[in-house]
Amino acid sequence: MKIKSYSFGKIIINNKVITSDLIIYPNRIDDNWWRQKSHLLQLDDISDILASKPDKIIIGTGFWGLMKIDKKVISKLKDLNIELIAKKTEKAVEIYNQISSKQNIIMGLHLTC
Repeated sequence: MKIKSYSFGKIIINNKVITSDLIIYPNRIDDNWWRQKSHLLQLDDISDILASKPDKIIIGTGFWGLMKIDKKVISKLKDLNIELIAKKTEKAVEIYNQISSKQNIIMGLHLTC
């Protein structure tokens, strides 16, 4: 999937406008991604991602990068040998567009703060 554009609170993927946090899988989009704590990514928040067994996970931490990643998430991904790329959402989108067609990647995006 190719992301056409991202701006605060809005992303366009395959000409579809999405205004809620989302997960992009290789073959589908979950545009209803809610986390237990809005600005803290925890293991329970990525259980579906982990079940899909990606090689790499890209996390967009928000326009200003306010979403943090729990140390347990980082440790679990390391144990599973899954590479984590965590960047402000704009940069995460840029990286995803560059490498998504070459690897088994799943991306979770916080679209606002």
